[in-house]
Amino acid sequence: MRYCGPVETEALLRGLLWFVAFLFSTTVHEALHAVAALRGGDPTAYLGGQVSFSPLPHIRREPVGMLIVPLLTTLTNGWAVGWASTPYDPLWAARHPRRAAAMAAAGPAGNLVIALLAFATIKAALAAGIFVSPEHASFNHLVEAARGGDVVAGLGDLLTVLLVLNTLLFVFNMLPFPPLDGASAIGGILPERTAVALRGFTSSPMFSLLGILVAWQIFPYFVRPLFRALLTLVHPGDTYS
Repeated sequence: MRYCGPVETEALLRGLLWFVAFLFSTTVHEALHAVAALRGGDPTAYLGGQVSFSPLPHIRREPVGMLIVPLLTTLTNGWAVGWASTPYDPLWAARHPRRAAAMAAAGPAGNLVIALLAFATIKAALAAGIFVSPEHASFNHLVEAARGGDVVAGLGDLLTVLLVLNTLLFVFNMLPFPPLDGASAIGGILPERTAVALRGFTSSPMFSLLGILVAWQIFPYFVRPLFRALLTLVHPGDTYS
């Protein structure tokens, strides 16, 4: 039997924290896609069980992206990566580009709300003296417990991960490259005829593959500036190298 030391245990717990946050955040994202589609007149996701804030129907639809890959990346990298999807009727989307744009924007909007709630909770706890600024900040650790021990420290790390993860999910998904949500959400501000033409142009599998490759190449350049911006917002009076 192999002994798991404190450093390994800490890394495992941190990875599981990312996995739980990923599962929750992705479930909210996909459920809001489904809710917006149903309200817009497309019952496809509802009939498939995706109008649910339980992760189970979303895992059943995408077991590899929602469960297997996130767990593997959690155990190997210490943070979770994966994907999910919500079914919709493409004919409905072509007939109603504004409603399709609202459906696309609903998922990232859910991530933004989670990030804002996590941020507000962190700031309130800092103001109340429950959290304090850490000596070293990271993607997993923006605050330290001033009192309350391990429970409060764990809550601080969970709020940190929810804030960072959902900010990144929001920005990544709103990049205007198919099949990301931003490519469809942009139809909400375009003339209807232009939105229909754009959807038809970007709906091919080859274009979607190209779009996701471009997005993966571009997004890493956003990560560090986004984290620095969050760090400044959480601790505006502190300086971190």
